[in-house]
Amino acid sequence: MSRILSFSVDNAFADDLARMIRDTGYKNRSMFLRDASIHFSDSKLRGELNVMDYDIQITGTLVIYYQHEVEHRLLDLRHSNLITVQSYHHNCLPGSHMCVDTMQIKSNAGDLRKAISELQDNSGVDRIGFTLAPIRTSGCC
Repeated sequence: MSRILSFSVDNAFADDLARMIRDTGYKNRSMFLRDASIHFSDSKLRGELNVMDYDIQITGTLVIYYQHEVEHRLLDLRHSNLITVQSYHHNCLPGSHMCVDTMQIKSNAGDLRKAISELQDNSGVDRIGFTLAPIRTSGCC
């Protein structure tokens, strides 16, 4: 069941909001505001990875763009005790001349920060991103 919520903003904010929604590719203002609210709330409750307490258990998606010469480092990471890999996907991106691995992982915040730091020290790693999974109190799984 859906509920309608409304709030008032000034014209400048309304224009900025419309631009953000368009620029991010959302077709629906309600979905944009829902996702933004969830992200903001989650960030306020748990903080960002770089400031979370070491022992906080987290799950999320680790995305690593890299050159083939560091593939063995990713294999080492997947078999390390720093993270638990729940699923893994590798893809070659010939147009970008690189590879990308995505891993659904579980770890504590401190060990994940350590793993990311160790990967970033490799010249063949182009970019690493981590998206923290939201906390839900009900739903699937």
